[in-house]
Amino acid sequence: MLALTACERTPEAGLLEPVHARVPERVEVREISPGTTFGQLLWAAGLESPGHHNLLLAFGEQANPRRMRSGTEVRMRWRGDPERLARVEVDVDRDHTVHLERAGNGWRSSTHTVSTTTDTILAAGEIRSSLWSAVVSLVELQSLPSTDRDRIVARLDRVFQWQIDFSRQLRVGDSFRFAFERERRPDGSMRTGQLLAAELVNQGRTLNAIWFRPDGEDFGDWYDLEGQSVRRAFLKKPLRLAYISSRFTNRRFHPILRTWRAHRGVDYAARSGSPVEVTGKGVVVRREVGKSYGRFIDVRHANGYLTRYAHLRGWARGTAVGSSVAQGQVIGYVGMTGMATGPHLHYEMHRNGRRIDPLAVDLPAGDSVPAADRARWRREREERRNLLPGMIASETFRIQQAAAGRTGGGR
Repeated sequence: MLALTACERTPEAGLLEPVHARVPERVEVREISPGTTFGQLLWAAGLESPGHHNLLLAFGEQANPRRMRSGTEVRMRWRGDPERLARVEVDVDRDHTVHLERAGNGWRSSTHTVSTTTDTILAAGEIRSSLWSAVVSLVELQSLPSTDRDRIVARLDRVFQWQIDFSRQLRVGDSFRFAFERERRPDGSMRTGQLLAAELVNQGRTLNAIWFRPDGEDFGDWYDLEGQSVRRAFLKKPLRLAYISSRFTNRRFHPILRTWRAHRGVDYAARSGSPVEVTGKGVVVRREVGKSYGRFIDVRHANGYLTRYAHLRGWARGTAVGSSVAQGQVIGYVGMTGMATGPHLHYEMHRNGRRIDPLAVDLPAGDSVPAADRARWRREREERRNLLPGMIASETFRIQQAAAGRTGGGR
């Protein structure tokens, strides 16, 4: 039988060249269903051994095929006649896709970062009840996913947690404004976010925070306008959600002993089981159960400071005597052990062996911008601070596109 091939004439020499037909391609999209593994999905799609085994081996270089979530999308490209699986793409999580390409009799794999776009959110508001409600209720922010609004509030709380106790010191009429840079996924959700600049006016006092990363540092920090870190050696309080039920005083009527005596600490009323955070980095030096304090834990800090956390329901893991603890680490849980009439945390601060009022102490300052970085710091401070002016009225909102989409490459 004579095989005929379609040809066309080249313009220069009049030679005939074959016309190559496009290789047919079929795209198939499947999802891993509950109780089904990635390997079973490939079998069901028609991939047989040894290709099935080789593909799973290649995929295993990037992710664990046995730990794929139900609902994971798998895109398969079949080519040729007869059809042969040529390419597979698997969304292993919201930020990464594993690509598998046929290479001879085997498979080659790589991981790619999902493309993102970066923009900057500029917003301002006024406190009517709490910082959280002020931010999440801004009309113009309703287009953001609720989780993203919560993340912005959490970042603002984190930045100013050394300067203000939001549950105690924030007032109606206080105002805020900020510039928040976010990296968005194609579905609009936030992948990462950073607070570039923020300003909080609290009872007439203006607090500022500018993000800056010194040269040679893996992580940056927030600094005030003078270049002093807003971070302090101690947090303002050891609980996120709590209110003060009893203050530091030399004379208080004890509800159990029914006598007047000194109360050399601060009591925070909170739900039983609420996580207690150590206010400064240090070393656990004591962890006991006492008649008065109940379960308590002492942490020794630098420069002669010690903090005590009492009436705990229990201690957190990693808090045995001698353990190093980081600022903000959970060390226990609110309870009512010892002489307590209800669930609360009794918090003490000692300096050189003497109890002091945690609410009145002038907390030691953090580091300042290194001298070698001062010139760059001043430039970036002005650039980021200039994002804020003009946002005077409350509930104003603006999103400026800061950069084009960025696409991650294979790794």
